[in-house]
Amino acid sequence: MFRLTDVVKHLIIINALVFFGANLLLPQLGIPVDALTLIWPDGREYLVAGSSHTTVSFQPYQLVTHMFMHANFNHILFNMLTLAFLGPAIETQLGSKRFLFYYLSCGVGALLLHLGLGFAGLTHEASVVGASGAVMGIYSAFLLMMPNVTLNLIFPPIPVKAKYLILAFIGMDLFSGLAGHADGIAHWAHLGGVLTGGILIYNWGLAKKFW
Repeated sequence: MFRLTDVVKHLIIINALVFFGANLLLPQLGIPVDALTLIWPDGREYLVAGSSHTTVSFQPYQLVTHMFMHANFNHILFNMLTLAFLGPAIETQLGSKRFLFYYLSCGVGALLLHLGLGFAGLTHEASVVGASGAVMGIYSAFLLMMPNVTLNLIFPPIPVKAKYLILAFIGMDLFSGLAGHADGIAHWAHLGGVLTGGILIYNWGLAKKFW
């Protein structure tokens, strides 16, 4: 029977509270929702999309808030569904404390790769929002710890081994990142989460035989 584990459940609750709370309350206070996004840290003021005068700039708290905020409902829905379906299996194997450390580390690793490549001029300097980097770390753990587990897709309704599905997701991010697609998605941040997760899982000796 499907069951949410403790850390996964609380992460979903926190993400939901931040997203819906911010969208309901911040506009009433005259604060743009984008203030919880990680604004590119170059000291400049950036105009909020759809506004002719409201601006936002980097603030230190955004290093944390961006990982629990999302751009829109579809964004948070996809990330939280992924966390709900795949996260409990990883938390069960890692234990709650190590899972939380793993999740947050992947989020930080995602941020560092995105910023590092941006400051080096190798990718677009862009704001970051969402738990996608940390969630991609969950994909990475599942890929390395349970590569041959069969997942049942909804659309299309077919079974597929985890390694094939997850490698397809990672491959799409890698292709888009290398191609420099300016599609509003921080592909290198996603890959930073994957890379950080992979390093941790290998260092902990938890990677299983892949083929």
